[in-house]
Amino acid sequence: MSDGSRGETIETQVPSRLDRLPWSRFHWMVVIGLGTVWILDGLEVTIVGSVGDRLTEAGSGIALDPSQIGTAAAFYVGGACLGALFFGQLTDRFGRKKLFLFTLTFYIAATVATAFSFAAWYFYAARFLTGAAIGGEYAAINSAIDELIPARVRGRVDLIINGSYWLGAAGGALAATVFLNTGLFAADFGWRLAFGIGAALGVGILIVRRHVPESPRWLFIHGKEEESERVVAEIEEEVREDSDEELPEPEGSITVHPRSRIPFREIAHTAITKYPRRTALGLALFVGQAFLYNAVTFDLGTLLGEFFDVGSGTIPLYIALFAASNFLGPLLLGRLFDTVGRKPMVAGTYLVSALLTAALGVALLDGGLTTWSFMAFVMAIFFVASAGASSAYLTVSEIFPMESRALSIAFFYAVGTAAGGIVGPLLFGHLIASGSQDQVAIGFFVGAVVMAIGGIAELFFGVKAEQMQLEDVAEPLTAEGEPDREQERKAPPRRKPSPTLFLPGPGPLSSARAISLRGPSRKAQSKGKRGSSH
Repeated sequence: MSDGSRGETIETQVPSRLDRLPWSRFHWMVVIGLGTVWILDGLEVTIVGSVGDRLTEAGSGIALDPSQIGTAAAFYVGGACLGALFFGQLTDRFGRKKLFLFTLTFYIAATVATAFSFAAWYFYAARFLTGAAIGGEYAAINSAIDELIPARVRGRVDLIINGSYWLGAAGGALAATVFLNTGLFAADFGWRLAFGIGAALGVGILIVRRHVPESPRWLFIHGKEEESERVVAEIEEEVREDSDEELPEPEGSITVHPRSRIPFREIAHTAITKYPRRTALGLALFVGQAFLYNAVTFDLGTLLGEFFDVGSGTIPLYIALFAASNFLGPLLLGRLFDTVGRKPMVAGTYLVSALLTAALGVALLDGGLTTWSFMAFVMAIFFVASAGASSAYLTVSEIFPMESRALSIAFFYAVGTAAGGIVGPLLFGHLIASGSQDQVAIGFFVGAVVMAIGGIAELFFGVKAEQMQLEDVAEPLTAEGEPDREQERKAPPRRKPSPTLFLPGPGPLSSARAISLRGPSRKAQSKGKRGSSH
């Protein structure tokens, strides 16, 4: 089948069949097998921060200086950006499963290689490759999760998974304190074992991930109708056995012209010409959260030590509190993104965190902050901002066509990290070096502005994607019919949901009585279209 083949059509109910499933062990397998990439990233970043001082000491076996530790962090971030772009394109072209198995295997190899570092150049290379693997994981994993998780809980599940980064951060910090204890491990050996934690966790995840199927949505879009139907039938049978109830009938279908490959130029043209507002939205959300997050995360310890006289041995306790507030935000607020709705919650979390950040700036100018009042501000800001930052990933994975989903995630992640994620720490580092709280306040005011821009962009350009099938939020490029250029301005109406859909948390969310939230959609109009089997 050629790239531009438009002769064959497939009418399928695969999306509605997946979205009407009750929560089951299959969905937990998806969450555990795929969602744990965020824990790995948090683990990697925190371990390097924790062992960095050890690597500068004589007898560490590598003897880096502080500037080289910072350079290694830059290599990791650069690798993540490039890896996301490179593997994101491959994920859309070759499938979710091939890539999420490869990138995890790549990560395991790269982090093990890091443990054997003996010189700065080798350490840089290993960190770059580890970052590339993590960046590739983001693209492959977020697209697969959104395509396998039922629409009614997609928002809360995405946010909790993204927020789990901070579980990895906390775990990395605690583990590092053990492995850096010279009473237990030699100075040139303990830090190497710390990097082995990520590899060991990766192997465990790989075992679970092998059982996660390819996305049926990706399969039918690329002309693999029979395999798509088989995968969905197997998932339905597993869910049916788990729930011990019959599944409700799926409602609605979609007709597509399957294509084995969609050229990159067509994907880029679609984003620019059909969805310019959504593209602007994605950039605003990602740059805002990357600026604020990277600035404060990288410099929180320095802020506490420089302006509040917190000892270096005590700083990890404050970091643990910071991590806890970051995880609790998505955990407690995530449900509202599916019930209250995407636009009010995404805009609200960005704007509220902007107001709190500006208030912290004012408090710094007043000069009356204590250690705990400063931490109270920071924890309140990031309780809200963490849900907003996680929703940025959810947003860009929903609002672009399926054929470009992984690449869209990769693009906004790379641009946001490269722009806000680099500028933020550099600006804050310069302001902290001034030794003036008034100067640091300027940094928080800038952070408030960029977060507010993200919130305002959501108010104007946001898409009502809650409870909706992905194909209704952004019609696939291969779908039958003319593109709707006004689609981004007015989302299709949704039915009033059943109360049974709003149980808290990602646990047993509904019974087999749950209904599909999407009515009959596109009908086959021309002769010769094939219906899907059930």
